Amino acid sequence: MTNDLTDNLFSLIKSLSPSEKRQFSLYVGRIGVNTDSKFLNLFKVMTKMKKYNEKEILLKTKISKQQLSNVKAHLYKQILISLRLNPAHQSIPVQIREQFDFAYILYRKGLYKQSLKLLDKIKGQALEYEEKNLAYEILELEKIIESQYITRSIENRAESLIQQTRDLSDLNLISSKLSNLSLQLYAIFLKMGYARTQEEAESIRNYFYQNLPEYQIKNIGFREKLWLYKAHLWFSFITQDFLACYRYSMKWIDLFNEHKHLVPIHPVSYLKGNHYLLESLFYLNHTNLFEKTLRNLEGMLKDAKIPDDDNIKALAFLYLYSNKLNLRFMQGNFANGDELVEKIQKRIKKYKDRIDEHHIMVFYYKIACLYFGDGNNKKCIEFLNKIINNKSLEMREDLMCFARILSLVAHYEAGLDYHLDRLVKSTYKFLIKMNDLHEVQKEMIRFLRNLPEVSPLEIKDEFRKLHTKLKDFEDHPYERRAFLYLDILSWLESKIENRPVADVIAEKVALVSR
Repeated sequence: MTNDLTDNLFSLIKSLSPSEKRQFSLYVGRIGVNTDSKFLNLFKVMTKMKKYNEKEILLKTKISKQQLSNVKAHLYKQILISLRLNPAHQSIPVQIREQFDFAYILYRKGLYKQSLKLLDKIKGQALEYEEKNLAYEILELEKIIESQYITRSIENRAESLIQQTRDLSDLNLISSKLSNLSLQLYAIFLKMGYARTQEEAESIRNYFYQNLPEYQIKNIGFREKLWLYKAHLWFSFITQDFLACYRYSMKWIDLFNEHKHLVPIHPVSYLKGNHYLLESLFYLNHTNLFEKTLRNLEGMLKDAKIPDDDNIKALAFLYLYSNKLNLRFMQGNFANGDELVEKIQKRIKKYKDRIDEHHIMVFYYKIACLYFGDGNNKKCIEFLNKIINNKSLEMREDLMCFARILSLVAHYEAGLDYHLDRLVKSTYKFLIKMNDLHEVQKEMIRFLRNLPEVSPLEIKDEFRKLHTKLKDFEDHPYERRAFLYLDILSWLESKIENRPVADVIAEKVALVSR
């Protein structure tokens, strides 16, 4: 067996809860001859392992080296079958699929009426729960049976099936095009972040509208609308239209509020919609509404409608703690962050197999900003280095660029300016390579490069000059993206006024909240 399959089996076993392990033992034990089977013994040995060890397996079981590959494959299959039978995993789509399999068996047995009756029942279920791809498969089997066995139970049966197939085919095509568009926009955002120039924004805009399929909003259902709102949301994020982000994330949530029975079927999408609403509020700087929405999200996660599975737990961590950090930034609350950071690091370790590297790096950047705001520049640099030294990260080029900019500022603040010139040069080269050198970054690098030559008596004047220059870019359509990553204006104001950056940000928050 390949290493990939071995890793998959081991990670599957380690993901099992105590109840799922008991269920598997009961499932295997239902047939007496299995109680001492090789695959069950392999399961028991691997369950106790902290790391996969083939020598230990061969020593503690009667499995030969030649048999091991096949026994692993059989065990993997048996665990999946056991999980499928577990009530915790019996979701509506799984139940419909199971009933569809039963209907196919009845058809193969020549029991056409029984098969058609079952298919008609689950087709209604599939349509009710927006499982339109499954509904299409059901219709195709109905047509096969009707072509062999004309029931004459319903007048114009053939025409009815053909029209239903056409309608579903059209909706499935729209859904497919919208999901492709949404996924491609998400991939673009992961790669480059926000649009950096008018040309990039125009290119994204052209791509979006050229690939947006024709539709009539009154003729499409929940699934198609969900993909439509997702596509609009990513388009709005990339082009920095955060008001539109707010609007489409609200449409996303309202869609679920209209179809509450679909929340347990699509809990991930429901939670994501709430997360993107929080992201929109963060960029719009609506602190009070953000805090209220975050509390609502915490409450939702305790709702019985949201499944309590490993996937949801990992996503709940991602969304809750990312936004807890954002709330601190919005409030200017940077102090005493060690406890929160420790919780985040523990959960990153716990869920590392379920969270992609991109999201982990975003956490590190946010943690670095938290320490920077608290004046703990060495800790800030420590977390930024986790991003800067990550050679395998090929996404969010903007995150890599601003991690380097913040690192320069943190080195200066920490008094580590003896090799600042070298860092400035390497950062400059990196930004050119990434094609991400903009006016805000040029001014920052120019300022930091000249800092060692400025006398202490003139330093405040230099801070004022830079603040004046950067203030002009605060509302620039594309230069302002720099301020989404680093509140450099508040930092400059803190240096000019000789007070902590946290106090400057907190004061701004208080003014906005009045």
